[in-house]
Amino acid sequence: MKTAKSLLCVASILALSAPAAFSLGFRIPDQAAEPIARGNAFAATADNPSAVYYNPAGIMQSEGLHSLLSVYAISLQDHVELAAKGRHDSFSNVNLELQVAPQSYYTYRKKGESLGFGLGIYAPYGFGVEYADDTPIRKLAKRGRIVYVTINPVVAWQITDTLSVGGGPTINYGQATFTRGIISPGDEFKFKGDDIAVGFDAGVMWNPHHMHHFGLTYHSATSVNFDGYTRVQTNPFTIRTPRGPLTIPAIDSRQDARAIFRIPQNIVLGYSFRPADDWNFEFNLDWTDWHALKTVTIQNSSGKIAVPFNWQSSFLYEFGVTKTFAHGLRLSGGYIYSENSVPNDSFNPGIPDSNRHIFSFGVGQSLERFNWDLGYQYAHGVPRTVSQGSAADGTYTSNSHALTVSFGYNF
Repeated sequence: MKTAKSLLCVASILALSAPAAFSLGFRIPDQAAEPIARGNAFAATADNPSAVYYNPAGIMQSEGLHSLLSVYAISLQDHVELAAKGRHDSFSNVNLELQVAPQSYYTYRKKGESLGFGLGIYAPYGFGVEYADDTPIRKLAKRGRIVYVTINPVVAWQITDTLSVGGGPTINYGQATFTRGIISPGDEFKFKGDDIAVGFDAGVMWNPHHMHHFGLTYHSATSVNFDGYTRVQTNPFTIRTPRGPLTIPAIDSRQDARAIFRIPQNIVLGYSFRPADDWNFEFNLDWTDWHALKTVTIQNSSGKIAVPFNWQSSFLYEFGVTKTFAHGLRLSGGYIYSENSVPNDSFNPGIPDSNRHIFSFGVGQSLERFNWDLGYQYAHGVPRTVSQGSAADGTYTSNSHALTVSFGYNF
């Protein structure tokens, strides 16, 4: 197990650098430039190697060996205006550097065969946010990050000329880090742990007519037992007593700890309408079972720490269109409406989710051996007012800009 974890740690370094989800809880549904440009409405199209993620049944649409390498880069800013009694604070998170997530996909199908194979290395979940140590919300959240990297081999079967199925196991490496303040700037409580979890994905593609194509994709839930440690660090401080000042020494203690975290299942239903060979319109209904994420308990030798989530399941409504031109050129556009997953009562600034409008467009080209795509994505989080009688009360707004570049080669 230690050897397997070491290999997956290496894979995570190669596949993911400082991941961040800008919405959708902490899910990253953005896996290649062409689908991203189409608003991720790709489950019923899935005609490039990223089909391993979007719909593994789709790999039966091509023959030979195909590869696709992508880089997804995002710049995120969350702005906070607190509404505590007697004061008004306005600030942004300081995690504004460009965050990058590489992705790689490979598919193979021998000409005339009814079986196809694929492999994906990608990050379907991830989250990173950081606030300055002197903010009023430091006791709720200072830093938070989830790394979740998946290695996903798949097999697909062409059952009939119009129906194919596919799926395979997912081997997932997860790492979680959470830090919050205790009393005053400089001190902190920190939890960090990692684990390997196994799940699976599956897909169906049905093309009953050249104008009408349907896709269904399922990603299973996984339970990640983050095994690691908690650490408490405080500064020395002095208090006055009748006998004179008393200095309380600094604390720096560390204990083994673990926390079980449930990564939710996800279902996507897609319909692609192609009125002509050079037009492709698609709508996807994308559901994530965030309701499965309730209270996470951090357990160590000194007791238990309950972290309530109590999230609610939510939908993504994804719309996309692609127009193909001469010489293999294509132009795509898309829109996603993302429902908020985090209710008011369990809202935490560490994951500032909200309803979001996500717009995208891109350009690409497919040649005999080589293809490329470039996609841009802008997301606006509708200002969200939180009122729960805590330090988190206030209005939260977010904006992000993301750029994705993909290069493919057909052997």
